[in-house]
Amino acid sequence: MNESVAVLGLGTMGAGMAANLLKARFSLAVYNRTKDKARDLIGSGARFASTPSEAVGDASIVISMLADDAASREVWMGRDGALASVKEGAILIESSTVSPAWIVEFAEAAIQKGAKLLDAPVTGSRIQAETGQLSFLIGGDQATLEAATPALKAMSKEIIHLGPVGSGAKMKLINNFLCGVQIASLAEALVWIERSGLDVAKALAILKVGAPGSPLLNAISARMTAHDYSVNFLLRLMAKDLLYAEDEASHSNVYLKTAEAARSLFEIAAAEGFADKDMSSVIEPLRNK
Repeated sequence: MNESVAVLGLGTMGAGMAANLLKARFSLAVYNRTKDKARDLIGSGARFASTPSEAVGDASIVISMLADDAASREVWMGRDGALASVKEGAILIESSTVSPAWIVEFAEAAIQKGAKLLDAPVTGSRIQAETGQLSFLIGGDQATLEAATPALKAMSKEIIHLGPVGSGAKMKLINNFLCGVQIASLAEALVWIERSGLDVAKALAILKVGAPGSPLLNAISARMTAHDYSVNFLLRLMAKDLLYAEDEASHSNVYLKTAEAARSLFEIAAAEGFADKDMSSVIEPLRNK
């Protein structure tokens, strides 16, 4: 396959996504602020670009996976930004978890450049990115999605078309809102269990198979009990996602009080040195009280 793709951002998720595009034999250019994160990809045949603008000149599809609105805006529209150099007709795929307001603004700018935008955030974390098992939540028109599907399939187990541009961003914030609240509640529950005199393993076994059980509870409780905070999902990004969710929900006259409470726990953990650890480390400040 000779179609040219560019990937902007090689963090926890982007590196795995880029590797799967290479495995699917796409011609790949990559950009990251630090070249070191691109070393393995370069060794596998990717071309490293020193700026976003340089990365996208030949690409028919450009995928970004970045931290937040500010990072996305900088990579696309900042100095040496990608949008200035995308070719007419290129498909731009924003897979970062960003606000719907930014997606709307970005879509308008893409149209002015003659490009087409899909907002395509993902569910899954580092392991799913590495194994090509992500789920894409798509906002955009059907024809653009069909043209981008071969590249998306190389990175995913499913592609879900939710509606027009912005739909993916909204769904991803709802998803992460529920995840963040559950993780914060689990952290409090586990500290309660630890201090109550109950057998931790037996208590968690009951919760895992009972009504509160979920794949998220199973995975995060294992990390919390093992004190394993190697990064699958950065704690500071969950705090950001909850903030974005609160803002977006307010536009529908929905006020996420549980998100506000959960976010306060993540922000406390970030302030205490866990910002760049896995989100499961939110439990540690509670343990130390």
